[in-house]
Amino acid sequence: MPDRPAYLRIADTLREGIRDGSLPPGTRLPTIAELCEVHGVSEIVVRQAVALLRGEGLVETRRGGGTLVKVVPPARRVAMDRYRAVTRPLAVPETTFTRDQKITWEEYRLDRRFTRVRADDDLGALFELPTGTELLRRRFVFYSRGEPQQISVNYLPWSLVEDTPVADPAREPWPGGTLAQLAYLGHPPTRVEESVRSRMPTPEEAETLGMSGGVPVLAITRRLLSRAAVMEVCRDIVLPADRVVLDYSIDL
Repeated sequence: MPDRPAYLRIADTLREGIRDGSLPPGTRLPTIAELCEVHGVSEIVVRQAVALLRGEGLVETRRGGGTLVKVVPPARRVAMDRYRAVTRPLAVPETTFTRDQKITWEEYRLDRRFTRVRADDDLGALFELPTGTELLRRRFVFYSRGEPQQISVNYLPWSLVEDTPVADPAREPWPGGTLAQLAYLGHPPTRVEESVRSRMPTPEEAETLGMSGGVPVLAITRRLLSRAAVMEVCRDIVLPADRVVLDYSIDL
């Protein structure tokens, strides 16, 4: 078999060092000149190897700081049963996000933008309502200890929230989150449905969440139902895939 291209062999060597711990997170890789000398190749070959690792999300290049092995925080585990806790009385303010992140209310921040929109065909189908139904669109960016961790775009029927505190962005963050808001409106959720897919982030998502290249996101479409009625659609909850593990349990 023909030899592998030089840039792939260099990438293999660096990748192995990252995975076996000889190049731990935060370590600066040898300079391009050093790698050229060690491997006897041109600068363009080394740049191809580093670009490959960057595309895999293993390294990141900082202006004036060289190329470093990416530091990835431990993935937090998110289980479906986190929704159940919100239905109980809250001794202290919290949401599913603060509980997932294990942070206090003071360590939690929420950026929000509210607009009124009309349901497109997809949203109409998710809500089981006619296309064109008026909705409240709420875009949230969730921060844990000052770091952006999650984007959520959710929709509520305008007829449900019009002239209520739920439609007021100044009332956010709301202890208990959307589940508590629906209970306040007289429609406590009785069912949660989630569909999960993976994709690459949009440029805006990657910038908002401080993501490096090569890392996909988990995009979760959620419906909250009260009895048979769909009260809320979240399209989507966006999470960097290297920061979270989704745990699902099924009782048989």
